[in-house]
Amino acid sequence: EKVELEALLNGETTEVELPEDMEEILPENIVIEGEENESNIDIIPDPPEDFNQNLAEIINEDDLVTLASNLCSDFDEDEESRREWLETFTKGLDLLGIKAEDRSEPFPGASGVHHPLLSESVAQFQAQAYKELLPADGPVKSQVLGVADTLKEQQAQRVKEFMNYQITYNMEEYDPELDQLLFYLPLSGSAFKKVYYDPAKARAVSSFVMAEDFIVSYATNDLTECQRATHVIQMSENHIRKMQMAGLYRDLEIGAPANDYEGDSAGVKEKIDDITGVSRPTEAETYTVLEMHVELDLEGFEDTVDGEPTGIALPYIVTIIKESMQILSIRKNFNPNDPLKKKIEYFVHYKFLPGLGFYGFGLIHMIGGLSKSATSLLRQLIDAGTLSNLPAG
Repeated sequence: EKVELEALLNGETTEVELPEDMEEILPENIVIEGEENESNIDIIPDPPEDFNQNLAEIINEDDLVTLASNLCSDFDEDEESRREWLETFTKGLDLLGIKAEDRSEPFPGASGVHHPLLSESVAQFQAQAYKELLPADGPVKSQVLGVADTLKEQQAQRVKEFMNYQITYNMEEYDPELDQLLFYLPLSGSAFKKVYYDPAKARAVSSFVMAEDFIVSYATNDLTECQRATHVIQMSENHIRKMQMAGLYRDLEIGAPANDYEGDSAGVKEKIDDITGVSRPTEAETYTVLEMHVELDLEGFEDTVDGEPTGIALPYIVTIIKESMQILSIRKNFNPNDPLKKKIEYFVHYKFLPGLGFYGFGLIHMIGGLSKSATSLLRQLIDAGTLSNLPAG
């Protein structure tokens, strides 16, 4: 078979005989053309028409309510398990010294400056990492594996140029969000990129996801083995409607948005708003959508061997509106041609320093105490000088 295919690629006339079972399965998907070194061989079967359908459209409504309730309960437990990590991160944001303090203790007008140890370290890391990860000639490099020839090198160059074009021009969010990620990463210790195809934008997207918006189960040590990961998304009504019209979400009444999400990560967001000098509107304008990458054993869609259920949970992506616990979509998250049914990974985990668990350690965890002590010493020094120079007793 290999000799026959090589002869075909060289433009020679030959006949490729396929096994009978393959002819029955893939008669319309096999295209073999050969003419003077121009060949196209496509033997990849198309997925079944119903494979990519939204399962929430056909599952019983009572079962959807039960599933949504169980998943939201699991999400609350996952979020509770990392509360102390979030509190440490929230308190550490004050050490940046971006917002000046007006202190009245130990006397009115006491110094409220912060030592720039932490902010300088973050800025230095961001500048150096950005230069390395997004150089002037583009972030993508190509290398020919095996025996290199002119055609392979030219193909590698085309791949390199096309990928750099996609990242630096077509994917408009890549540059600014990578820059933001590199500032956030040394503070929190963990940051994420979500890489996927966005049907609303009709292109690939690589978006920055903050650690407080990405919640995993307590037992998780690595994304590839994660049984449940949740991306918390603040989504406008118009965007949800676009996804419904595109057929990606169920077309149902979602009502008015409730109050903003008040989970454990809300404290981090409030602290960031306070530092940057912005405030939330009094009325909620967005919905809290939970995009859960989870393993489930759904009734009617079980994994089977010889027609018998195996009891093995399969990877799905379940999208839920948190406030109303309405399921918008349930989709299979594995390749239809994969016999192992391994989940498709959308997230890339960046770690500043490998921690003792899933989340990494940042500068807040490593030198936060030193920065706090340096700030205290600096304030004492300034206050002592101020008191020594006062014209009063």
